[in-house]
Amino acid sequence: MDNWSALFDGQSRYVLEINNSPLRPDVLRFRGREALSEPFSWDIEFTTLQANIPPEQVLMKYASLRMRGGKNVHGMVTRLEWLSTSKDQSHYRLTLSSRLALLGYTRQCAVFQNQSVPEVVEQVLRQHGLEGADFEFRLERTYPPRELITQWRETDLQFIQRILSEVGIYWRTEMDNVRGLDTYIFADSQLNYQFDVRLPYSEPSGLFDGAAESVWDVRTWHRIATGTVATRDYNYRTATTPMDATVSVRSDAVTTGEHYRYAAPYRDAGDDTSPEPETESGAFYARLHHERELNRSARIHLFSNAAHLTPGQVLEPQGDVITALQEGVILTLVTFRGARDSRLHVSVWGLPYTERYCFRPAEIPRPEIHGTLPARTESREKNDIYAHLDEQGRYRVRLDFDRSDSEPGYGYLWLRMAKPYAGDTLGWHTPLIDGTEVAIAFSNGDIDLPYIAYALHDSEHPDHVNRDNHTRNILRTPANNKLRMEDKRGEEHIKLATEYGKTQLNTGHLVGSQGQRRGQGSELRTDEWGALRAGKGLFVSADAQPKAQGDALDMDAALKEIDRLNQQLQQLEMAAEQALALKADV
Repeated sequence: MDNWSALFDGQSRYVLEINNSPLRPDVLRFRGREALSEPFSWDIEFTTLQANIPPEQVLMKYASLRMRGGKNVHGMVTRLEWLSTSKDQSHYRLTLSSRLALLGYTRQCAVFQNQSVPEVVEQVLRQHGLEGADFEFRLERTYPPRELITQWRETDLQFIQRILSEVGIYWRTEMDNVRGLDTYIFADSQLNYQFDVRLPYSEPSGLFDGAAESVWDVRTWHRIATGTVATRDYNYRTATTPMDATVSVRSDAVTTGEHYRYAAPYRDAGDDTSPEPETESGAFYARLHHERELNRSARIHLFSNAAHLTPGQVLEPQGDVITALQEGVILTLVTFRGARDSRLHVSVWGLPYTERYCFRPAEIPRPEIHGTLPARTESREKNDIYAHLDEQGRYRVRLDFDRSDSEPGYGYLWLRMAKPYAGDTLGWHTPLIDGTEVAIAFSNGDIDLPYIAYALHDSEHPDHVNRDNHTRNILRTPANNKLRMEDKRGEEHIKLATEYGKTQLNTGHLVGSQGQRRGQGSELRTDEWGALRAGKGLFVSADAQPKAQGDALDMDAALKEIDRLNQQLQQLEMAAEQALALKADV
């Protein structure tokens, strides 16, 4: 035990209180970690007269670690470890965690539509029982609703950390000592740092400095940063609109090179000449990514004995300090180490404070899906006999993994369908009706960029070509409009038909509805009216043209037949004249 204990009156320096638990722990030692955009975690070793502590007496209990230096840590016990037991006492270790850490125990696949990032985060927090007093959004920007935000095989904690990182929103923890709870501040600018945190820069002088709080032993790291960030994306809704943005944030860092990011993604390019480009535009993301690059250009480390230091504060060391400390340090990571028989050791990491750019959480990549997911096309009307499309020919679907109870036709955003041929009001599109199984693919694996890759048959919608008619090639619509091509050797035929008037064009080996032979050659038939019209003439012939050789309007055989008939008429007329027959009698 060192002589720092003499500075106190014999009471414990550190007290651990566990709500609604009979356990009375005596803190032995601890380590704590607090960081921006990260749940805090404190590992606390303690002794107790109680042996064989039932886990339910501790786990999922609210608890508070109180320090005589004035710091209080309120959280939830998430882990209990038995270390040893002697004749007099038992030795345990527990983990005191942020309430947000509990979000890590729920893993989801979910779809959020037409909501902004802050709205989705708030929804997730409220689902876990956090209320208005537990968190606050202090945002300088207004965030637009997104068509789609997908949670894919992520814990709720991973999910909110990811989508917040996408737009540069950080969060820090504050302690509510009245309620004994940890609370959270979500922010996107320097305005919501905690200022006016001042400590002298001086090494502790030993055992007789009155336990004065200070910082000391500064270390700095600097590295070259990327000089410019350029972004480009493609938006099919505005296919010919330029989507480029290039941003270089002013800084004191040594910079070089360019980071070109294709498919950020975003909907509008934005104004890359503005220091405050439109939120979630290309220029916004270019600036955000460059701020991240600049965050990595300088690091500062300090030691301290001040218990009140916490991430999100701007620490202003007082005294004769190096240039890197003169504007202050935004604290991003603080670790604590202490014991019942030793003083508190605090390790501080941060960035030089600047008004030119803000701390940004590290970018967390989106999960990727490189295959397809099953879904069904969906109409607002159940069993709709017609396709449910919008003005762009897009579909609504319901993903099979989606457990929400959204209204029919609103379970997912409007989706384009991949087609074998497309152009300016031309192409190939056979509309899909309600309930059709489709495979949803994702551009570059991006979970928020889906499209319909293709349609499939299933047990409820069996394939119309199977082992019983495997020689047929059939295109058939829901109304039984049909193009059928039979490839069976010796029975080849093509049928083009519609149900209206049973109008059909049959060619080749003609068969009936049961496959029975009913003729050969060709047939054009209808139960309705028929008409043949050709503006330049109509040629009908029974003359053979073997193997379809020769010109389509080859009339030689027909003209020869006409000449032969004319000759017969002339001969008949001559015979009549010789018999003195009247022409009317002929």
